[in-house]
Amino acid sequence: MAEDTPNPDNSTTASKPKSKKYRKDKPWDNEDIDHWKIEPFTQEDNPLPFTEESSFATLFPKYRENYLKEVWPHVTKALEKLGIKCLLDLIEGSMTVKTTRKTFDPYIILKARDLIKLLARSVPFPQAVKILDDGVACDIIKIGSIIRNKERFVKRRQRLIGPDGSTLKAVELLTQCYVMVQGNTVSAMGPYKGLKEVRRIVIDCLKNIHPIYHIKELMIKRELSKDPKLKNESWDRFLPHFKKQNIKRPKKQNIKKKEYTPFPPPQTPSKIDLQLESGEYFLKPQEKIAHEMEKKKEKQKENALKRKAEREKAFVPP
Repeated sequence: MAEDTPNPDNSTTASKPKSKKYRKDKPWDNEDIDHWKIEPFTQEDNPLPFTEESSFATLFPKYRENYLKEVWPHVTKALEKLGIKCLLDLIEGSMTVKTTRKTFDPYIILKARDLIKLLARSVPFPQAVKILDDGVACDIIKIGSIIRNKERFVKRRQRLIGPDGSTLKAVELLTQCYVMVQGNTVSAMGPYKGLKEVRRIVIDCLKNIHPIYHIKELMIKRELSKDPKLKNESWDRFLPHFKKQNIKRPKKQNIKKKEYTPFPPPQTPSKIDLQLESGEYFLKPQEKIAHEMEKKKEKQKENALKRKAEREKAFVPP
């Protein structure tokens, strides 16, 4: 009988669980490899052209026409590198992006669609072109239909911007997003996590919740995320809880309705009419001056008596 040959892997197999008994170490089991890293999509990953053409179009307002005409050569140059064709129709007032035979990235057409949407919403081209980078997304929040009252809508939109744009700047710094308030929309650009916060702040602001509450909350969260001990714990005990206060308004007084009369109210007498009634109108200029002086003296006497009565009040015994 043949002798049993010693197994060199006995020591390793003994320590391994039964489920991983025959598992060999893989080259990607190294701790130095970042498994969450998103590798850039190159032409080598998709060398063949697409079978179908995809296109998106968006309209732009008339006031953006001159700016788009100036910037369009830069837009064309930026999209040509990625194999996207773009058209500017000034008659129809629209922008169109299409895939070509040179397009290799299937997702870039959606990025190009977002680019023309941002340009239509008054975002400057140097900022809007950043949407073509990986990890940058955009969100166009429609705020026009949240409030019916026009004056209230304007006030709350201004509250979102803040004095000299300070509130908006604070939101941008905390969410790491670019925010642009224009007309009935708010355009935001940045990471997905930040866009979610921006949307919450904008909609709550239009629903009469001041942005300062969200700014305070985000500041606390940012400080808590730096502490490694609190990373896996609930942060509810640290976050502020704001109670909604109902301010008592004065009750409306019952206004009595006046009885309807078809006749207009009597005309109020003018200064000349009053002079005619008193006979002052027919006096000579010198007599008029003397009459006015008498009136002034009478008023002075009345005022002097009032002042004297007020002074005497202090000497009245209790």
